[in-house]
Order: sequence, then structure tokens, then C-alpha cells
Amino acid sequence: MLEPKKTTYETAVLIGIVNQYQDEDKSDEYLDELEFLTYTAGGEVLKRFQQKLDKPNPKTFIGSGKIEEVRQFVKANDVGTAIFDDELSPAQQKNIEKILKCKVVDRTYLILDIFAQRATTSYARTQVELAQYEYLLPRLAGLWTHLERQRGGIGMRGPGETEIETDRRIVRDKIALLKKKLKTIDKQMAVQRGNRGSLVRVALVGYTNVGKSTLMNIISKSDIFAENKLFATLDTTVRKVVIRNLPFLLSDTVGFIRKLPTQLVESFKSTLDEVREADMLLHVVDISHPNFQDHIDSVNQILDEIDAQDKPCMMVFNKIDKYEPETIDEDDLMTEKTEKHFSLKDWKNTWMNKVGDDAIFISAIEKQNIKSFREKVYKKVRGIHVTRFPYNNFLYPDIEE
Repeated sequence: MLEPKKTTYETAVLIGIVNQYQDEDKSDEYLDELEFLTYTAGGEVLKRFQQKLDKPNPKTFIGSGKIEEVRQFVKANDVGTAIFDDELSPAQQKNIEKILKCKVVDRTYLILDIFAQRATTSYARTQVELAQYEYLLPRLAGLWTHLERQRGGIGMRGPGETEIETDRRIVRDKIALLKKKLKTIDKQMAVQRGNRGSLVRVALVGYTNVGKSTLMNIISKSDIFAENKLFATLDTTVRKVVIRNLPFLLSDTVGFIRKLPTQLVESFKSTLDEVREADMLLHVVDISHPNFQDHIDSVNQILDEIDAQDKPCMMVFNKIDKYEPETIDEDDLMTEKTEKHFSLKDWKNTWMNKVGDDAIFISAIEKQNIKSFREKVYKKVRGIHVTRFPYNNFLYPDIEE
């Protein structure tokens, strides 16, 4: 009998800094997320390194003493990859690789690598490939060691291109070709969106791994891939949904993340047309995450970048089944109550109260409060529909409070 194949993970160390823009708690949180990214990419984190710096070292990102500490650990434990939480310059990456003698990856390239693994359709693969080439272009000399020695000598004098220039030209040509291909697909998708008729369009948006795809499966009774990993969904999925007798279109889009690589925002702007052209957004939030408010800010920032921040939006606070506030002992008179001690009831009385009817608390996985969620969505979609088609008012009666 054959034994089940064991999953092998690539060993890695994580490196981050503490500075005026991110204190130790924030740095820890970023490294937690970086560790989840590493796991999603197929890596196993052996150790995390942090250093307090006013600004990154222009040569090696971290100081000489800390880089030596990392080097010794990498050598002793035969570590395959060193992953930095911030984007490295081409020179920094090259210098660090010479010292550590292992693969050096930054947060940007790690996210690009995950996107490359997750891309299944031709459209998603083209977008990811474009982002990778744009990241690669300034790093050619550092990534391909055979380019370090430019050819010279007999037969190589006079006009002509060096090997590095040739490769840069090839990459630039490839970028131009991919952009042209994306324009063609964009036109096809625009036609598809135009052919969907006058149905109200609703788009699920939110941070990565907040449960958008699970919620999509429940509402649309479909079977979209959902997994407890980052960026489980890359391709936009659109389903026709009917609540009561009111039909509308619901789309599930790629999840957002802090420090999302600029190349990906640019490449995926066309995918995010579903968000830009939606009549209404369902902003899904993982309320069980200790930093869900930062996640909301990150999503709003990207919505602002794609000019979708002014759309009608309903906040969907998901994973209430996993929410566990920290408790304070009754005899503890020293500890002051903060947001981390808030119950769900406490949260509802904060800024969430201002959101009012545009917010709901649910658990998609446990199907808690889904009936109320569907009713709220019905009311919102109905409001948009009857404004657009007043003569259809009698077809879709309002829900009585």
C-alpha cells in the first residue's frame, strides 16, 4: 500500500523593522500576516527577526549586526529563503543575497508568487504575468547572475547590445504584448457586462480571507472555491441571485491586503471594473481579527484608488462565531477597558452605530443571521431597482419592519 505523499515546505525566515511609522505591535501584526502569506505560498517560517531603525539601511535594509545574526541562523539551519516585510530595492536585494547566500524575497514578490500560483484563467494569468515582469524589469541584473559579466573581447567590440540590455528589451516587449492582450480581453469583458441587461449589480469587497467566497456560496447557492488561505479567489465570479422574486447580479472579487504591490493594483484594475461598475458594495469584514479596523481602512484606500468609494455600501461584519473579546478580572482595578475588551454589543454602540441600517453582523460559515442579511440586501437592491424602474414597484413589495 502506498503511503500518502507528505507535503514539504520550503524553510524561511522573516525580517521586519520597527520605526516611527510602525511600532512593535504593528510590526508584529505585519509579520503575522507575512507568515500567513509564506504559509499560503508553501513555506514554513523557522524564525522572525526584527530591528528598531529610524529608516532602512540603503545597502542591506537592516543593520550590519542584525544581518550577521540572520546569516548565522540561515547557515546553521540551512534556510532556503529570507523574506522581508517591505519592498527591497534591486541593490538591497543583490547585497543581501551575497551576504546570506540564500534566496531573498520581499513582501511584494511573495504576493506576486501567490497570485501566480492561484491564477487559473487566462485573464488572471495574464494580469499576474504583467505584474511580475514590471517588478522584474529593474531587477534583471540582480536576479540573473549570468548577466553580471557583460561580454567583451574578440568579436564583441563595436556597436551592439550587451546581454543585460537585450534582456531588458525582451522584457519591455513582453510587457507591451501583455498590456495589448489585456486590452483585448477588457473589451470582451466590457461587452459581457453590457450584455447582462439592466439587473442591479452588487459586488462583494473586503480584505483577503474575510469569508467573501463562503458568503457568495450561501447567497447564490453555488460552489465557488473557498479556503482559509490568503487570495483563495483571484478571478471575478458573477452569479445571478434571486431573493424573494427579485433578481440581481452578485460578483465576488479578489481580496485586498495592506501594502498591496503597486504592480498588482495596476494590473488588476480591469478585474476591479466589476467593483467600479457595481450599483452597490457589500464590504465584508472579519470582525474576529484583532485589527479589523485597519483592514477596513486598507480596503477603503484601494476603493478610493479605483474611484469606487462613493457607491452605496453595506458593512457585513462576518465571523461573529469566532469573535472573542479579552476579559478583565472583576478584581483587577488597574486595567483600563479598551477596544480589545469590547463585546459585539459594545462595538455596535461605537462608530458602527453611525452606519446604522447599513451594517449587519453574521457568521457565513455557521449561517448565523443569514435570514436578516438576505432581507437587508433585498431592501437595498429593491431601493435601487424601483428608483431605476418605478413602474416595477408593485412587483417587489417592501419588507415590513
